[in-house]
Order: sequence, then structure tokens, then C-alpha cells
Amino acid sequence: MKIKIVNRSKHPNPQYSTPFSAGMDLRANLEKPVVLKSLERALILTGLFIELPEGYEAQIRPRSGFALKKGISVLNTPGTIDADYRGEVGVILVNLSAEDFIVEDGERICQMIIARHEQAEWENVEMLNESVRGEGGFGSTGKK
Repeated sequence: MKIKIVNRSKHPNPQYSTPFSAGMDLRANLEKPVVLKSLERALILTGLFIELPEGYEAQIRPRSGFALKKGISVLNTPGTIDADYRGEVGVILVNLSAEDFIVEDGERICQMIIARHEQAEWENVEMLNESVRGEGGFGSTGKK
């Protein structure tokens, strides 16, 4: 699949790290480092603008190593970039650790996954079909 991209950053286009990677790392495009204090969030820009085909979205997700080792995550996970959005890709990072974290220019801050999606059409009905689960909600399927 080819996706149009305008790269106004100082960094190369996103790329897959391994042949079977689902996500591409996005990099911070900063004039100066950003300090994220504990529990603070910030919009980090990437310098990237993309044009997705209709029926696709770009999902923005945390990097697992970043989350485990540094306590840094993406606040609205997964974030969605719609096919008709043409603005700069920005990532809302949050520092969930107890220590300050410095986001440096060029740092890999998240991963982006391109995914197909459907658009739903609602059908109003008087009753839904029965299921084994029924109305069981949060925690209703047990611990094991």
C-alpha cells in the first residue's frame, strides 16, 4: 500500500523496524527538548502530514519499551488519524512515572499502525438477539 506523505521534519520517513513489524516508529520533531514532569502531558509534533486512503485510519500507540522502562505513554490510546485529516501528526505523550522525562528531537515517541476500518450504519430494532453472556458487564466473565 502506498500512502502520500509530506515530511517537514528533520528526520527520515517512518519505517518498519523488522520485516514483520505492525507499527512504524514516529519521531519527535522539536526545536528544543520538552520536559515532561510526573503526570504531565504535552502535544509532541512530528513534522509529518499524511493522506490515507478512504477506509483506513492510522492508529497511534505507545512504544512498549518506552512505557515499561520510562513510564511514558500515549494519552488517548490508540489515537486515530482519519483519512480526511490533513494536518500535522501530533502525539499526546504523558509521563506516568515519578521522575521528569526529557523528550529529545528525533526520539522515537510512539508507533503508528495503518488499519482498515468499516463505517457502521445503525438499524433501529425493538429487541436484540439473546447471547450466552447476556447483560453481564465488567468482570462478569470471571477471573480465569
